[in-house]
Amino acid sequence: MKSLFTILGLVFSMLAFSQTDLQVLERSPRHQEWVELQSNGRALHSFVVYPEVSENAKVFIVIHENRGLNDWARRFADELAEKGFIAIAPDLLSNASEGISKTSDFENSDAARTAIYNLDQDQVMTDLDSVFDYARSIAAGTGEVSVIGFCWGGSQSFRYATHNQDLEAAFVFYGIAPEAMEDLVKIEVPVYGFYGGKDARVNATISETEENMNSLGKNYTYSIYENGGHGFMRSGAQPDASPGNKTARAKAWEDLLSRIQF
Repeated sequence: MKSLFTILGLVFSMLAFSQTDLQVLERSPRHQEWVELQSNGRALHSFVVYPEVSENAKVFIVIHENRGLNDWARRFADELAEKGFIAIAPDLLSNASEGISKTSDFENSDAARTAIYNLDQDQVMTDLDSVFDYARSIAAGTGEVSVIGFCWGGSQSFRYATHNQDLEAAFVFYGIAPEAMEDLVKIEVPVYGFYGGKDARVNATISETEENMNSLGKNYTYSIYENGGHGFMRSGAQPDASPGNKTARAKAWEDLLSRIQF
C-alpha cells in the first residue's frame, strides 16, 4: 500500500510539472477570490486563497516579482494555502498607471516591469499596510501575519520588516536588504533569506547584510541552494525547469515550512 501511495504521489507531481501556472490555479480545489482594498486613494486588487482546514490559519502576504501579480504569483499563493495558510497576494500595480487597473492590463510583462520601478516606495509601504490590516481582520485567520516576497518582492519583504514591527516574520527570496543601518535597526521580527547559488548579483550583498544584522542583534538566517538560479521558485515550477531549479525549489519549500512557527 505504501508503494502505491508513493507511485501516486510521483504521478501527481509529474502532472503538476506538466501544467501551466494558470492550469494549476484553475484545477485547485481551494477557495480563491479577489478583494478590493482602498489604499493611497485608489482600489488595490488582491488575490486571496483559503486553505481547506477546520481551524483558524496564519496569514501570509505574498509580494510578487518585478513583473507584477502574474499567474505564477497567484499559483504560489494557492500553494501556500495548500500547506494550510491563508494567502493574500496584492497587485501592487493596481491603478498605479493611467488606464491600468491590474497587472493583466499591461500589454506585456516588460511594460509591467517598467511600471514597477516607477512606483513610489512610500506608496508600496502604505499599500502593504492596507493589506496587513485586512489580513489581520480575516475571520478565518489567527491574526498572525507574515510577509513573503520574490525578487523585487523579496526586497520589499525585507523593507517591510523595517516598517512594520507587528509582523510575525519576513521571508525573503532572492531579494536585497536595505543598506541603511537606521532602517535595519527597526526590525523586530525574524528575517529568513532564500538564495540561488547561481545568483551572483544578489548573493554579493549577503555578507554585508549578515554583518549588519548581526551587529544589531537581529535574527537573520539564510540558505543558499547550490544549483538554483535567480527566480528558482518560479522557474523550478515550470514544465521546462532545469534540474537545479527544481531541486532548489523543493528544498526551499522544506526550509520555508520548517521556519514557520506553527
